Amino acid sequence: MKDVLTTCVYCGCGCGVYLHEDQGRICGAFPSRNHPVSRNNLCVKGWNIHEFIHHPARLTEPLLRKAGHLTPVSWDEALTYTATRLTEIRDQTANQGLGVLSSAKCTNEENYLLQKFTRAVLKTNNIDQCARL
Repeated sequence: MKDVLTTCVYCGCGCGVYLHEDQGRICGAFPSRNHPVSRNNLCVKGWNIHEFIHHPARLTEPLLRKAGHLTPVSWDEALTYTATRLTEIRDQTANQGLGVLSSAKCTNEENYLLQKFTRAVLKTNNIDQCARL
């Protein structure tokens, strides 16, 4: 077994969690003893964080609606389409046609980066999140 240190995604606290890897599959989780946030503790969600990783309904590739159906596409095609549409909407609405909702499952650093992207690239202050414990 191999243990991989990562950050829990269930809230903005950023607890340190080790994921157990066995033969290429994540099969368990336990807290980091020395992490300054979790300090050898995890909430019930953190203890079970590994369960969604191999869920059969989890998306594993980008999808784009073509002819009314979601179709798997490459990451390059998905990102190019998204960037083009966001730019078009931003320009057509004088920066007010876009809004961004962030997730409480992002780390504080990820939420910071998203608000910087929203204000600097999308040129709007329309950003909100539901980060609460």
